[in-house]
Amino acid sequence: MKKHNYSAGPCILTQEVFEKSAQAILNFNNSDLSLLEISHRSKDFVAVMEEARALVLELLGLENKGYQALFLHGGASLEFLMVPYNLMKMDGKAAYLDTGTWANNAIKEAKHFGETLIVGSSKEANYNFIPKDIEIPTDANYFHCTSNNTIFGTQMKSFPKTKVPLVCDMSSDIFSRTLDFSQFDLIYAGAQKNMGPAGATLVVVKEEILGKTGRYIPSMLDYEKHIKAESMYNTPPVFPIYTSLLTLQWLKNLGGIAAIEKINEQKAQLLYSEIDRNHLFKGTAATEDRSIMNATFVLTDESLTEKFDSMWKAAGISGLTGHRSVGGYRASMYNALPLESVEVLVNVMKELESSVQ
Repeated sequence: MKKHNYSAGPCILTQEVFEKSAQAILNFNNSDLSLLEISHRSKDFVAVMEEARALVLELLGLENKGYQALFLHGGASLEFLMVPYNLMKMDGKAAYLDTGTWANNAIKEAKHFGETLIVGSSKEANYNFIPKDIEIPTDANYFHCTSNNTIFGTQMKSFPKTKVPLVCDMSSDIFSRTLDFSQFDLIYAGAQKNMGPAGATLVVVKEEILGKTGRYIPSMLDYEKHIKAESMYNTPPVFPIYTSLLTLQWLKNLGGIAAIEKINEQKAQLLYSEIDRNHLFKGTAATEDRSIMNATFVLTDESLTEKFDSMWKAAGISGLTGHRSVGGYRASMYNALPLESVEVLVNVMKELESSVQ
């Protein structure tokens, strides 16, 4: 029996993606060569890159709207640096929303480039809510936010209307819900939550916002150079990109983002309903800001920790332990996690309740 994988880091992938990617390692496109050894300039892999980039824009509804999709190295953490390099003008400033660990890390990098304004923060409440009614200076070079916070289980349900470029780190909820993605000027996301294995980073950027900083940008950190090179400025991470392509194909065949959103809402509703109903559990995020990707909760009686842990592990559940900064539990319900896995967890929670009554 495969584990019910609630890991918040590298994501759960569908079985068909595992099988197709495994076959490609052995023999890619019947070439008698492994995907891991073919040239990234070969027509077989160029086709992978082109389809993956095109499919990203198609699924996000951004085709023919002035956007480019790139698959880069360095994880979302490198984008904390690349964003100000490419968007913050010399002697400029940027506005940031501080909603968690990763947002805070992005702020730290931006401070090296110019004035970095924190226009809202929930840090004092251990990031258990999303700040509302924020004011973004009209003279900021851009506004940066993090759509979903894996550690604290919060998610932005709407995004501020602003006249400055809107930048969003969507690492942990990209492709999970329908949005007007054209409201964003730059989106970035590590692949390892909803797309594929770690090693590739997706960047979707509106070309017209680039080339305006007046600063020198190192070549490997320059979005314009990567666009000109069609996302092959240097050797791309071929396996993570191919696996991401397979995941994007699976999502399209499922019915796209609108279809997976319905499934994700079902999963979240099922788990949050049990958290709220069962007196042995309590959610840690503000109800109105609860993430559909990462549900964080704690036991109301910590003496039951050992018993509950043994029960969910015996049920074949993996990766449920919460982040050390929050404690308790974190159920990461990324796109490929089936509803059945959530049903297993909810049943364990009910069994715990029955055992102590």
